[in-house]
Order: sequence, then structure tokens, then C-alpha cells
Amino acid sequence: MEIQNQHDVIDHDAWVGREEVRSDRVDLRIAQGLAVTLDYEPSSLLEGDSLPALWHWVYFTPNTRTNELGTDGHPKRGGFLPPVELPNRMWAGGRLNFIQPLKVGERIERVSRIMRCERKSGRTGDLVFVTVEHSISGSNGVALVEEQDIVYRNAAPMAARLAGEEAPNVADYRVNINPDPLLLFRYSALTFNAHRIHYDHPYVTQVEGYPGLVVHGPLTATLLLDAFRNRHSDKHIKTFAFRAVGPLFDRHYFDVCGRITGPDSAELWTDEAGRLTMKATVTFE
Repeated sequence: MEIQNQHDVIDHDAWVGREEVRSDRVDLRIAQGLAVTLDYEPSSLLEGDSLPALWHWVYFTPNTRTNELGTDGHPKRGGFLPPVELPNRMWAGGRLNFIQPLKVGERIERVSRIMRCERKSGRTGDLVFVTVEHSISGSNGVALVEEQDIVYRNAAPMAARLAGEEAPNVADYRVNINPDPLLLFRYSALTFNAHRIHYDHPYVTQVEGYPGLVVHGPLTATLLLDAFRNRHSDKHIKTFAFRAVGPLFDRHYFDVCGRITGPDSAELWTDEAGRLTMKATVTFE
């Protein structure tokens, strides 16, 4: 008998608790590759230095064979993550607790576990939310614990209004970002992310219906936190939580903004001509 609706037979609860363990090394060449991608000098990071917060996202990269990728460049469904049938996958946000820094050159291990997997209905139809916890350890024990929120959804209509919120008018600082194809390609290469929405203009506009190349959510979060870190280099970042509320594209510059909200906290956000597309909170000491 042919299965008509895959989600009718997938038991999402059965995936909760599934674990995966991976090992890597905080390779200097890759760290310096991200440094120059973000316009730092390559010598800004050397062996033994602390890896800046969120730069761990260029490690534990996918190791899927090319013939196991889908037409969109993502690995075919199944494996560690559940085989959700909805076509579009987005990293919607996350929460990170930084315990101690990772060091360039050290061996690291990541233990991943599916915390939640649930189907909901939204304005655009069915949504499936998957939350994955990553615990990353270095030579001195656990360095950071992260929760990632992944959402699966149907493609938005091509004429749909761009999602987002109204950006705040008052900021302590603004850093202007040019999300050109060079930046997006380099970040895709460093993270071994083959998703075609970030580098294939005909695909992203004609198949997925976006107006331009899509800026990676993790890249946007990294730019937000890096701007804060550069302005407040004396502060030790303890936690970072972010949520994507709309897409960014290579067609327009945008600002990464921030303001101190308390003795140990700050708010960060993006501003693309008044449209907020990602917002975040930071705690520090």
C-alpha cells in the first residue's frame, strides 16, 4: 500500500532522546579561515588562543557523501534527525551557555541529543519543530552547552511579504554589513553547508522563491555577537540566546546593533532598513 502522508506514520516522540557523538579538532587553518572571512587578520588567532564565542560552528561539519544530498543541497532526511517530509528547513534560533573557552589546536567532542520533536500549525500551514542539545567538551571538560531550534515548513508563496519586526530606533552602536555572495560563499565553505539557498541564485529565486541569496542564520548570529565582543572586549560572555524572525538577503546591506540593558546584560538585533530579522540577548561578567 502506498503511503500518502509521511507525517501520518512518523512517530516524532520516538526520536526524542536519540544521541550522536562526534569528535573534531579546533584546527588553526579553519579558525583563521573564519577570521579572514569576517575581515580580521589571519594572525589574530594562533595555536593555544581561545576560540571566540560562536566560532565553534565551523567545526563538526557535515560529512555526508555528495550522492546522499537532496536536490536542495541538504542531506537527505533521516539519520540522526527525523525524516520530516516538509521541504524547507531553517535554523530558527538557539540558546548557549559558555562555561569555558575552547582552545585552538585542542581535540573536542560533541554529544548531541534530540530534546523535543513536535508538529504544530501556523499561518503558513504545518510546522515541525526539533530542538537538539549539543554538549561540547575540550581537554578540560565541558566548554559549552547549546540548544538549537530547527523548524521544518512548506515553502512560502513567492509573493509573500517578508517576515520581520520593527527594529528599535536607539542603539549603543551599529555596524554596517555587506552580505555579498563572497561572504556567503566563504561561510558556506567553512561550515561545509551545501544548501543551495546561500550560493545558487537561479535555484533560490526560481525554485524556493526568495528574492536573493539567503544569509545564513548562524552567520548573522556570529556577526551580532562579534560586534558586541569587539565593542566590549573586557566582558566575558556567559550566555547567548537568539531567534530568527525574518530572512536577510544579499541584495541589501544591514546593521548589527546592540545596547546594554543592565549591569550584566545586553540586547542585540539586526536592522535592515527598519526591519528586524534576528534578535538576541547576552549576559556577561
